[in-house]
Amino acid sequence: MIARVTLELALGKEFDYLIPDEMEGLVEVGTRVKVPFARRQVLGCVTALPESSPHPHLRPLIKIVGRQSFVSPKILQLARWMGEYYCCPPEIALKTVLPEAVRKEKEGWREQLSVRVLTVNGAGPKLSKRQAQVLEIARQRGELPLQELLQSADTTAQTLRRLEDKGLIAITPQISERDPYGRETILPTQSLTFNPDQQRAFEDITAAMSGTGVPPKSLPDTLPGAELKSDVPSALAAGIGRDAQSKQAGGLFHSNVFLLHGVTGSGKTEVYLQAIARSLQQGKGAIVLVPEISLTPQTVERFKARFSSGPLQTLVAVLHSHLSAGERHDEWHKIRQGRARIVIGARSAVFAPVDPLGLIIVDEEHENSYKQEESPRYHARDVAVVRARMENAVVVLGSATPSMESFYNVEKGKYRLLEMPIRADHKKMPVVRVVDMRQVARKEKGTPILSPDLKEAILKRLERGEQTLLFLNRRGFATSLQCPLCGYVAQCPNCSLSLTYHRQAGKLRCHICGHEAIAPAVCPDPKCRNPAIRYAGLGTEKVEATLAKLFPRARIRRMDSDTLKRKEDYRRILGDFRTGKIDLLVGTQMIAKGLHFPNVTLVGIIYADLSLHMPDFRAGERTFQLLTQVAGRAGRGDVEGEVFVQAFTPFHPAIQYARRHDFAGFYEQEIEFRRQLNYPPASRIALLLLKGRNEEKVNFSAAHVRHEIEKWSGAFPDMILAGPAPAPLARTESKYRFHIMLRTRQMTRLSQRLAGLIASLTLPEEVAMTVDIDPVNLM
Repeated sequence: MIARVTLELALGKEFDYLIPDEMEGLVEVGTRVKVPFARRQVLGCVTALPESSPHPHLRPLIKIVGRQSFVSPKILQLARWMGEYYCCPPEIALKTVLPEAVRKEKEGWREQLSVRVLTVNGAGPKLSKRQAQVLEIARQRGELPLQELLQSADTTAQTLRRLEDKGLIAITPQISERDPYGRETILPTQSLTFNPDQQRAFEDITAAMSGTGVPPKSLPDTLPGAELKSDVPSALAAGIGRDAQSKQAGGLFHSNVFLLHGVTGSGKTEVYLQAIARSLQQGKGAIVLVPEISLTPQTVERFKARFSSGPLQTLVAVLHSHLSAGERHDEWHKIRQGRARIVIGARSAVFAPVDPLGLIIVDEEHENSYKQEESPRYHARDVAVVRARMENAVVVLGSATPSMESFYNVEKGKYRLLEMPIRADHKKMPVVRVVDMRQVARKEKGTPILSPDLKEAILKRLERGEQTLLFLNRRGFATSLQCPLCGYVAQCPNCSLSLTYHRQAGKLRCHICGHEAIAPAVCPDPKCRNPAIRYAGLGTEKVEATLAKLFPRARIRRMDSDTLKRKEDYRRILGDFRTGKIDLLVGTQMIAKGLHFPNVTLVGIIYADLSLHMPDFRAGERTFQLLTQVAGRAGRGDVEGEVFVQAFTPFHPAIQYARRHDFAGFYEQEIEFRRQLNYPPASRIALLLLKGRNEEKVNFSAAHVRHEIEKWSGAFPDMILAGPAPAPLARTESKYRFHIMLRTRQMTRLSQRLAGLIASLTLPEEVAMTVDIDPVNLM
């Protein structure tokens, strides 16, 4: 018997090993193993069980790691597809689907001593008064941790050992699971009554889950790996039989992808909850993806409350980067063992080992945080669609502001559109008022942080005991330090970016590389030394300070990555806001979406057109999405909401369409612009980034790469090749950066070509190249 193994080394290929007789029947596809490699022993994963090998002298496996197969054939399939499509080595893709806390050779369970009272026949041994008291407490409490018994009985370990010696109790090691939400009290909830829009959406989704729904016409043009049906077999895992492959490929095109377009507050979460309940009734599990870790606690609470009791009771597992390694290990194994059939988490949760899988929900599907910025540069939304098609599951992509790509798939008949255009319980959408800050600046003889109208609106909410959210997608106190005398600007020594001033820390910081410097009292230029240096621009720290001066009695908190240092900070601040301990909450995009606070009646957007000035064709789309999402936090209770949008370009279409909550109007205008310039979703992008410390070498290498691409570019008649050119962020972390952009509709074929280019290309040692398929960030 032979095992084909992918090692945890960046070698880009697999190796064959003999399966020793004592391991036969125990090794299967997905089993973790330790193998000899050169003079070392390394870990790997079995990816196939071929009948023969082209290599004559095979070495045997050393040992099996873990009690069960960690990577199911279905997840292995997904990892192989991901490696091929996103141009990364298979071992990198495999590492991505399996958390580091699970990949370790030694099992990471935490054990603690537990005490259990034993049944004794007859009178039993003679006990002291103290021993009898402790034994009675143990009997009343049932099996419990030793430390807990020591505290509750106010006794010593010596007393317990004596009871153990007399055969009255057993002290044994037990696995103690680490539950990140274990200390919270969850009150069960019941299903809510649907309005007609919710009912229609639910019925369509559950019909597809039952196999009675109408399948989409064909695979979407913009689905990764979907251009040619003949590409599918190459994405299937080695080690799966030919019959299974045929069956899998046949079923790959008959599951549904739904785009649930529901305005903010329309009750999308209730549809998710009841659809998951149906999946559980069918004996299948579900995965729920959320874009921000800050959204996870509120989401977990709602899902645990619904499924903590009753006939569909199940554990709800949580997977995201703010868990400790131990918590991640235990949560993952709850899923693998089938004890947790619902998984909630950020993008990596798309790989959760739920089996069988019935439903994947991608909430706020338009969010850029679903895109991984390191290899493999996967997009969790797209991976969710591919995984669901491989496992014949249903995908629901939910958003009040769908991505252009997803709505384009609806337009082409590839996804099915479900619309929920009104708020649940017929609550009104908030009134949005756009404030022209150019006029305010002329009247006020300067540009204030808060316009007079917004100040007055905040004051009214404070008087009425209502809450306000203020949004600015920029942290720190000031965006730059400048000298008005000599023109000096504090620049990062490593990046082509000015340093941001953080007043509370008294430092200048680079938000790219993390460089820090003490904020100077005078101009650092030795020829100037002007004491009248000034800080320009604003961030959330400055907004917070301004609010404290304007509203000294208000309870004000700030929520950005500077204030959220510990994993429990998210829950604590949001909990305080929910319970009314905070009047004014100012923050970055982490407060912009998904949060439901009925007492928020006012939202202020400080600098609405900030993202409009980014050098990216998606700037308008992101601005529209952000404004709509932030505005949607207002008026979710009984009082109608109001939103103030402060802008210097108030008549920009993105702002005006957001003011009217008009997604359809925005889409119609934006898609025409994309078609004319052949930008996604009308085409697809592959972005090649070359970087190194020597600018000339990087530029020369980029020109060489373009020359190599031009050799086979004729095979892609529709391809547009742009660059090389300096990236918008021309230098980061002391490395110069050059871009080459390729646009085509045939991305699967292009990925294969680029993978070949990477394998054959020889670049100078100090120059590195990365390939990003379907990038969301062009910086």
